[in-house]
Amino acid sequence: MNISHSIDKVRNIGIAAHIDAGKTTLTERILFYTGALYKIGEVHDGAAHMDYMAEEQSHGITITSALTKATWRDHLIQIIDTPGHVDFTIEVERSMRVLDGCVIVLDGVRGVEPQTETVWRQRSKFNLPCLFFINKVDRPGADFDHALATVGKRLGARPLPVTLPLPEQAAVIHLIERTLIRFSGEHGDQLEITTCDPALWESAASHRENLLLGIAETDEGFADQVLAGEEPAPERIWAALRNATLKGEVCPCFGGSALRNLGVQPLIDGVVELLPSPLERPPAIAWLPDGSTTPIKMEDDQPLIALAFKVQMWEGRRHVFARIYRGRLKPGDQVRFSRADGSVVQEHVARIFDVDAAKKTRLDIAHAGDIVLLAGLRHAATGDTLCHPDHPLLLERIDTREPVLSLAVEPASSGQEEKFLEVMGKLQEEDPTLQFGEDPETGQKLLRGMGELHLQIIIERLQREYNLQVRTGKPAVALRETITRRSELTHLFQPPADPSRKEPLKAQVTVSVSPLPRGAGMVKNCQPTILPEGSQLTNLQQEALDQGIRFALGGGPLEGAPLQDLQVNIAQVELFGAHSTPEALTSAVARALRKALEGAGPALLQPIMKAEIVVPEENLGAVLGDLQSRHALIQDTDRTVEQATIHCEAALASLLGYTTELRSMTQGRGQFSTQFERFDIF
Repeated sequence: MNISHSIDKVRNIGIAAHIDAGKTTLTERILFYTGALYKIGEVHDGAAHMDYMAEEQSHGITITSALTKATWRDHLIQIIDTPGHVDFTIEVERSMRVLDGCVIVLDGVRGVEPQTETVWRQRSKFNLPCLFFINKVDRPGADFDHALATVGKRLGARPLPVTLPLPEQAAVIHLIERTLIRFSGEHGDQLEITTCDPALWESAASHRENLLLGIAETDEGFADQVLAGEEPAPERIWAALRNATLKGEVCPCFGGSALRNLGVQPLIDGVVELLPSPLERPPAIAWLPDGSTTPIKMEDDQPLIALAFKVQMWEGRRHVFARIYRGRLKPGDQVRFSRADGSVVQEHVARIFDVDAAKKTRLDIAHAGDIVLLAGLRHAATGDTLCHPDHPLLLERIDTREPVLSLAVEPASSGQEEKFLEVMGKLQEEDPTLQFGEDPETGQKLLRGMGELHLQIIIERLQREYNLQVRTGKPAVALRETITRRSELTHLFQPPADPSRKEPLKAQVTVSVSPLPRGAGMVKNCQPTILPEGSQLTNLQQEALDQGIRFALGGGPLEGAPLQDLQVNIAQVELFGAHSTPEALTSAVARALRKALEGAGPALLQPIMKAEIVVPEENLGAVLGDLQSRHALIQDTDRTVEQATIHCEAALASLLGYTTELRSMTQGRGQFSTQFERFDIF
């Protein structure tokens, strides 16, 4: 952090949205207006400052979240520009985890879209105060009021307008300051602020009333003033709105067009005025080794605690992004962390960097509240808590999602096998939603990810960054298995006598399996009645039962896919003295459960995607017909004069390659987005 900025003048914010709503374009404008950039780079030209990866520039989308800094009105704004594509949702999740507030960008025509809902859920999980920027208000069909309405209807939030866009005048009405702000100059950097004339102010009266009444619902003193017919001063409105925003009761909304340089500066004012400093956020909660919890106050003179939220290979070397929650960190300091498997590691931090997109600057010290890049940590992974070696603590880990799509992949030449395996290890460290392993049945090497684009980008990176040519198969959908009815079974395990054994093996178990609702996971109950009466299991025998359950549940009876949404109950175990060894019990439980699963109506579960398809009105019939041929479940269709939006659910397998099909049906004008909903029978 810049030494001239005290922590109360720092804003750590994320910019998030559905794909193509204009997040990166908005970030470029913020950096230009704050003086952090001397020229504006456009996404469509592949020149955006924040999209520095070659894949981002060629696809015109954000893939990896990038950190940058800007100064505005004596405040330091640290910004993370996050991806909008659902395939890279882990980037949003781990960014939200370490931020203090966020700006969600909406398309002025479409309002809230599917990925906006995902981003909103991620924001809600961490209770981040939030502003909305209604972007692209200059486009045909844009409707500021409709976009506000979708925030209330689809997100259940309370949107309050702060600036009202007038794209035809290249201006906005500021509802708090009662001013008209015109944006002129080549890049909209010249502001002309005048008092709103009465006729224009009259047209904004209903929005001003919505703003005041919305704040009044959260502040009794403010309500008394408004209901008494008094005009609150702008300072009073800002203070009350800030208070309500920090509590998460309202979401201030700003209108404009980032591409047309309209309405961005008032939004930056809003970030400074309405979003919290690190000190104004509730303290993080950490677990002590004894399992109790303790709040973490953001202060420098206490032992270090930081969260590693991202691993990135930078110039071929492994670096870790970390947010410092308490204490100071200097190059050479030793840190301790517990890995996901419970093992404890201590390492030295070799160097600390300040980051601006693709540039890094060395630091001599990092303070509480900082987001920094650390070099020298060879084992720290996403979600690890870095702490002082003498003060072990654990912050909540970062959730990762299970992959839904797999791709057979192998190096083009056998001579590159070793390099290929090493690179895949590095990529998995960077991206916890990426999995790489061997199919036990076919021996093929499988790359598993969150979607077609996710896997495509990884293949491109292998070729560009690591000069690895690879061969790939067709994408295959990740399946799960479950059962559809209850099944109970008693199995006597008594294999033929083996001359090499002194004692023959013998054990009998009674097991049952029952289906559970979707998303319930796996419930195991292993507290059986023991026969003969009075007998007890030794610790080794109890472990053997647990191991038998693990063996049986390693894969489903149909295709060996992971099992879910079922309950396993070991009801009874009959022991036969020395014959019932741990080995016998493990085999008895595993075989009994396998047979019970086979008799419980096993079924395959497919990844079901929630999809939204936006098409020109004249193509609606053809697209609906095509979706029905893919067995999609149509839930709703919104129609306007020019376009229609279809909401549906469909199996991921039926949507592979759908983007290409949709483009050909709509002459390239159709848009398609999905998000994973659940595994289900389809």
